[in-house]
Amino acid sequence: MNINVTGPRKAIHLFGDFYISETILIQWLLMIVIALVCFFLTRKLEKKPTTKRQAIAEYIVNTFNGLVDENLGQGMRHYAPYIAAIFIYAITGAYIGTLGFRNMLVDINVTGTWAGMTFILITYNNIKVNKLSGYVKGLATPLPMTPMNIISEIASPVSMALRLFANMAVSMLIFIVLYSALGSASDAIYNAIGAAISSDYTNIDPSRSYFNILQIGIPSVLSFYFDFFSGAIQSFVFVMLTMSYIKNARGDE
Repeated sequence: MNINVTGPRKAIHLFGDFYISETILIQWLLMIVIALVCFFLTRKLEKKPTTKRQAIAEYIVNTFNGLVDENLGQGMRHYAPYIAAIFIYAITGAYIGTLGFRNMLVDINVTGTWAGMTFILITYNNIKVNKLSGYVKGLATPLPMTPMNIISEIASPVSMALRLFANMAVSMLIFIVLYSALGSASDAIYNAIGAAISSDYTNIDPSRSYFNILQIGIPSVLSFYFDFFSGAIQSFVFVMLTMSYIKNARGDE
């Protein structure tokens, strides 16, 4: 079984050394699908819900509004669309791996970009509340700790990006290794069966097995954890950290 850990494939060649990667294609696919779903759920809205799709849309909006109110305060509800977009984008990017595509979160460029956007929001809120002078003063207080304060400021988005990327990458690699191990175990079973029914042990050919019996059913259970459960948890942790850092940047305001 070939295992490729070199990153997403180069899907489309543009010119020279420029390519469109598999990750970018998946991102655009997800954006189109999510946009179509949002359009379907929000068309012909009424003041009082009369359709299931409007009820679903309002439930999603109220859920993220409540999440932001609880963690950032009611005056920060304008961040709800951003939190909702990141979460939905992240969880669908993880779940798309069950359809045979590469898990979008197993690309440091994706998680790094999201963490970079969060870092911009953190810095914006810090400067908005404390003014630029207060922000600089916070980094320079106490003066001998200025380099460490700057490193700590940069470490927040870096740790967010690496946490999401590393957890999903490790989950993918563990699943691949276990899937490969199930294939080897299936071959061992076929060899044992062949040895039991054959008097000529030298002519046993592992290639006679038409399918790996242990790779039926068991990978589905593993996929439920590695793709669904782990993907949902890591996406939720990412948005919770986003709100936590923004709240800390605003202080007691």
